[in-house]
Amino acid sequence: MTKPKIYTMAFGKVYDLLIKKVEKKDRTKAEADEIIRWMTGYSQAQLNQIVEDGTDYETFITQAPQLNPDRTKVTGVICGIRVEDMDESVMKEIRYLDKMIDELAKGKSLEKIFRQNK
Repeated sequence: MTKPKIYTMAFGKVYDLLIKKVEKKDRTKAEADEIIRWMTGYSQAQLNQIVEDGTDYETFITQAPQLNPDRTKVTGVICGIRVEDMDESVMKEIRYLDKMIDELAKGKSLEKIFRQNK
């Protein structure tokens, strides 16, 4: 079975799309970076390096320093798939990040995105 194409894409390419998505809705790169760091445990310097060095998305996820346990509180539909019903996988982690970026673009506060009151 072949890997989904997104796994082999450079994270930097996907990152640029995520940033464009939020900036188009008057949110900031800094807010998107905060979400990515919160979810993965990467420092800003590590994130910047990964964006520049061509690391693929799968490696970005699998080598994350510390996936935040609260990311599993993210629920809802992304790309037609209910995140909470997915089996544990790199794809599920990608969908968590996608969902949080979508929520930022839709105007949710970082506190709500991070599920701090649940």
